[in-house]
Amino acid sequence: MTTFLGVPLRRKPEPELRHPNPLRGSESFPQAARHELANTQLRANLAHATSVIRAKRAEVVNEVPDWEALRDAGSAIKADVMVRLPELLEQLEEKVTARGGVVHWARDADEANKIVIELIRATGQTEVIKVKSMATQEIGLNEALEDVGIAAFETDLAELIVQLGHDRPSHILVPAIHRNRAEIREIFLREMGDAPPGLTDEPRALAMAARAHLRRKFLQSKVAISGANFAIADTGTLAVVESEGNGRMCLTLPETLITVMGIEKLLPTWQDLEVFMQLLPRSSTGERMNPYTSMWTGVTPGDGPQEFHLILLDNGRTRALADTVGRAALHCIRCSACLNVCPVYERTGGHAYGSVYPGPIGAVLTPQLTGTTGHGDPNASLPYASTLCGACYEVCPVKIDIPSLLVMLRARMVDEDRGRRIPDGWSAAMKAASWIMSDAGRFAAAEKLTGVGRLVAGKKGRISSLPFPASKWTAARDLPSPPAETFRTWWARERGES
Repeated sequence: MTTFLGVPLRRKPEPELRHPNPLRGSESFPQAARHELANTQLRANLAHATSVIRAKRAEVVNEVPDWEALRDAGSAIKADVMVRLPELLEQLEEKVTARGGVVHWARDADEANKIVIELIRATGQTEVIKVKSMATQEIGLNEALEDVGIAAFETDLAELIVQLGHDRPSHILVPAIHRNRAEIREIFLREMGDAPPGLTDEPRALAMAARAHLRRKFLQSKVAISGANFAIADTGTLAVVESEGNGRMCLTLPETLITVMGIEKLLPTWQDLEVFMQLLPRSSTGERMNPYTSMWTGVTPGDGPQEFHLILLDNGRTRALADTVGRAALHCIRCSACLNVCPVYERTGGHAYGSVYPGPIGAVLTPQLTGTTGHGDPNASLPYASTLCGACYEVCPVKIDIPSLLVMLRARMVDEDRGRRIPDGWSAAMKAASWIMSDAGRFAAAEKLTGVGRLVAGKKGRISSLPFPASKWTAARDLPSPPAETFRTWWARERGES
């Protein structure tokens, strides 16, 4: 029998569903970022939104005298989960099953999507409502459902904006962060058939229009799909935290509830949840507590959904788990604090990362979930989408050392390319530099040529454009004007030595 983390699988392999992989972009980060950087409206939207969230987070974090101790506790709990993940998953399955739920195991996105489709078809429904879920975005569930004639309606306001705008999420917590309220109004008027004709871009008016639009779906839908922020192994309890109440509606009104959860979302005990209920809201939305925290354990007769299915999703997580260093990325609780402080994300937005997981944590997590195939893989460029400034580590509620993980992944990308017989431009440039710098005479001759650089730099003091192949460098960054005097010349003049 096939096993999954040492646990027997309950399903046999089935044919794949064909749809794009939301974890793998079609172009490298530098290529995508160049396009996004030209969008001045995007940059303005991101600068405003991230600065507001940063300020709110800093204010509520400073209220907690034991914040660093909470971070240490969260990190320790997550590290313990990674070590004991197989046994905790078995315990979770046992507890969920004992309370009337059904547990399914999915090795990848295709298998998870097929399970969801079969469960929905068994109900006879062709429409479902959804709670915001990174896991369902990761597997491309909406697209897979559409392929077989099942309509999925996002009920989170930001996700609804993205869905109606035929767009892609650009932030883990605020998927429509790249849109301002004028753009949202235009999307609603164009795509929302029941939007008021006189709809303004006032936030309350937009929220009320979305509320009226979704109310009918809440009341008539028989099937709901959710993710899970946490799962408690010793009780089989699932938890979803959110700010709008749409999650509470999806989790209580339908007859059937299907939850797709990454296997790393486990916590061993109820006591562990207390730590994260303090860390998550402050780190994500800058709130002391979540407005809505919904928890459910299996099925309760006469109360809430009478059929509950939990799909435990691997999709590359065991690959990351096997890496004793890189597994730290699986500690992530999807708070998005690292995105809000990252200077690279603030200027490029989430779409440039080509994955549903953008920002610093996405630059680490995505290559680990998908694996990379060397130089030509778009995901191989993600670990370089960082200044390594360390701000992401400083705000991470579970102390993931993202800068160190990025450096580790960069080293692995270089190692993967060592066997290339035909060097690319970068490799050729490094070999040329090595040849020049390995000989004092050649290096001295090269220094004399820097005078040409001063002429190119001119009065502005920087070189912004050079011919190929040096254009590959100046297309992304300027070069400072070379100094008027090299160190070698200064040494000879001051010490009389050459």
